[in-house]
Amino acid sequence: MAAYSERGVHGQTVQLLGERVLSGRIAEGETIDLAVLSSELDLSLTAIREAIRVLAAKGLVGSRQRKGTFVRPRADWNLLDPDVVKWQVAAGAGDMFFRDLAELRGALEPTAARLAAERRTARDIEELRAAVQAMADTHESSPEEAAASDLRWHRALLVATGNELYTRTDIFLAAGLIERDRLVHAGSHKDPVPSHTSVTEAIAAGDPAAAESAMRSLLDQADEDLFRATEDGAYDDGSERPA
Repeated sequence: MAAYSERGVHGQTVQLLGERVLSGRIAEGETIDLAVLSSELDLSLTAIREAIRVLAAKGLVGSRQRKGTFVRPRADWNLLDPDVVKWQVAAGAGDMFFRDLAELRGALEPTAARLAAERRTARDIEELRAAVQAMADTHESSPEEAAASDLRWHRALLVATGNELYTRTDIFLAAGLIERDRLVHAGSHKDPVPSHTSVTEAIAAGDPAAAESAMRSLLDQADEDLFRATEDGAYDDGSERPA
């Protein structure tokens, strides 16, 4: 699920409409008057329709004969799409998403660490350690670079489980982790390297209990960092946290 990379007026229009849907400004089931949008945004109907097509591909909107374009039920939205995640945060609707993400990680990653300690290969250990080094190298870099290094480690952890279905949970975790990390690394936070090193070395030592325990401690720190970042009020796009 790659993020939509189009820039310029078209990309801005897609983002604006996406945020309106995710914030509830355009409600579920509401009909979208394309002519009104065209006039409001001073864009051609063709440009509006192109933006709507992008939202439709993400499950946010649909169209029916005689009903026109409308916002689909939330159950139809692709909530794991990188842009949809980003728009939720930008629209001030990120709190619930990050809560859900934390609960999902709490259910998956401690067991992943235990399995990795039981099944890891020499190549897995090498990649985990390389990812930790990348985290150290990018800790003071841009939030985007730091987020990419962190995601590399978490993907390596899933691969080290030796479980193909666990590895595929990357689909659920990647978009959320990237957005969470961009938010956290944009503000004050603890150095993530020691906690990731603890999990890595427990896995390398083949100690399942220690790996699981270290992963739970890592997740506790992750929760604290996110709380601190949101309390500071700085979203990654520079907007203030909604009251």
